[in-house]
Amino acid sequence: MNSQANPTESGPFLHGTRADLRVGDLLAPGHRSNYRPDLVMHHIYFTALRNGAGLAAELARGDGEPRVYAVEPTGEFEDDPNVTDKKLPGNPTRSYRSSHPLRITGEVLDWPRLTPEALQDWRDRVKGATGQVID
Repeated sequence: MNSQANPTESGPFLHGTRADLRVGDLLAPGHRSNYRPDLVMHHIYFTALRNGAGLAAELARGDGEPRVYAVEPTGEFEDDPNVTDKKLPGNPTRSYRSSHPLRITGEVLDWPRLTPEALQDWRDRVKGATGQVID
């Protein structure tokens, strides 16, 4: 991990996905990226913001319903350098990553949903940035 390891953030933490999970389940690195399916992820990503987790859930690949889960890191984590080092210094998105699993502690039901137009706008942004189509 880089010099940003062990941020002072204490949560609560959230993860957006289309997977149907239960309390106690672990989310672990080693799966294909939602945004670049040719890439296997070495980290699991999470946030402290409902909007961010909701956006990730809406953009996640898969046939399941978008879901936001409350999670707890099981090991060290760091500020997401893809956001904080490249786009938004200081981590205003409160985005993090870990090479250790995240434990599901509950499901969050009251997260803000995107309009169909806003969702399409985000899909277009991802396609422009990665060349990948998100359905």
